Amino acid sequence: MIRYQLLRQDGEARRGRLETPHGTLETPVFMPVGTAATVKTLSPDELTGLGAGIILGNTYHLYLRPGHERIARLGGLHRFMSWQGALLTDSGGFQVFSLGEGKGGEEGAGKGSLVKIVEEGVEFRSHLDGGKHFLSPERAVEIQEALGADVIMAFDECPPSLADRAYHERSLARTQRWLLRCRDAWTEAEARKADEGPQARTPCALFGIAQGGLFPDLRRRAIEEAAALELPGYALGGYAVGEEPEQMWEGVARDAPLLPAGKPRYLMGVGTPEDLLAGIAAGVDMFDCVLPTRCARNGLLFTSRGRLTIRNARYADDPRPPDPACGCYTCRNFSRAYLRHLFRAGELLGLRLNTLHNVHHYLTLMAEARAAIEAGRFAAFRQERLAAWRSGPE
Repeated sequence: MIRYQLLRQDGEARRGRLETPHGTLETPVFMPVGTAATVKTLSPDELTGLGAGIILGNTYHLYLRPGHERIARLGGLHRFMSWQGALLTDSGGFQVFSLGEGKGGEEGAGKGSLVKIVEEGVEFRSHLDGGKHFLSPERAVEIQEALGADVIMAFDECPPSLADRAYHERSLARTQRWLLRCRDAWTEAEARKADEGPQARTPCALFGIAQGGLFPDLRRRAIEEAAALELPGYALGGYAVGEEPEQMWEGVARDAPLLPAGKPRYLMGVGTPEDLLAGIAAGVDMFDCVLPTRCARNGLLFTSRGRLTIRNARYADDPRPPDPACGCYTCRNFSRAYLRHLFRAGELLGLRLNTLHNVHHYLTLMAEARAAIEAGRFAAFRQERLAAWRSGPE
C-alpha cells in the first residue's frame, strides 16, 4: 500500500518519504492538479521532467466524463493517461461545496441549488448536461477504487469556512458518519483485492479528511475521531474556502500538529507559495492546488521575486527571462517580450510555457524547503523567500 517515514524535523516542519505502489515521494511534496486526467497543457513526460512524482485527479469529473467504468476497462487511470507516477484522487466532496448555493446544499437550501445533501449522500446535477446523479460515500470509494489511484480520499462535505457554527456542527457530524462508511467500503474493497491474488488491481490507501471550519474545538474533534480509525493518512479540508489567508495560516498551524505524527499529512486545495510555506512550517507533508496552472493560463507567473503579470504592457520590449534566477525551460529560452506576445496573440504555446514555468517554480520551492529542513534552517529559509517575494520582480 503506502508507507511514510519521518526523516527529519525542524520545529514542526517535516522532511519525510512516502512510498507508494507507483514510486517513492520525497516530502513535503506538491501535487499538480490533473482534474480530468490531465494537467492542463502539459504532457506526462514534461511533468516527469519537471520532477513531479504524483498528480491529482477528481472523482466527480472523471465519473461524469469519460466514466470510471470505461477507465477501468481500459486498464485504470494510470494506463489511461499514460502516467507512471503516483496518483491521488479527490472524492468529489469539494464539488458539493462549489456547486451548492449559500452555506451549502442541504435539503431545503435555496431554490435552484444544483446540490441536495441528505444522510445517504449527495444528489446533484451534472455541470455538463444537467443530468441528475447521486454520490454516496460508498459510491465515491467504488469509483476511486475503479480508477486505481494510489491514494483515495474519503467523501466529505466542504462548507464555506465562514458559515455559522450551527451549520458546521451539522455538516461535521454528517461528514464523520460518512467517514465511517468510507472506511467500511474501502476495507471491503481491499479485502476483495487480496482474495483476487497477484492479478488484482493496485491497492489503494484511504485518507480521512478533518473538517470543522475555523472552530478549534470542532477541528480537534474531527481529527481525534478520524485518527481513531487508524487510516493510512489524513487531510485537513475546508481551508481556502472564504477565509482570509491569515485565518487559514493560524488554523493550519494549530490543527496540523494534531494529526497523527506517523502518517502523511495533507492540506487540500492550498495554495499560493506563501500558503505552502505556512503549511510546511505547521508540519504538512502534501499539497495540491490549481493556482500554478490556472494562473499560468491567465498570464500570471510566480517568480523568485514575486508575481509577474506577463500581459502587462511594460514587458512588451523586455528581453529578460521571466525569472533570471529560474532554470526552467521557459526561462532558459524565452523572453518576457515573447511570452507577452504569445499571450496577447492567444497562442497555445504561451499557455504551455507559462505553465511549465509555474509548475517548475512550485516543485522547486518544495525541493528547496526539503533541503532547508534537512539543514535545520527552514524558518530562516521561509523568511528569506517571503522577503524576496515582497520585493517584486525587477
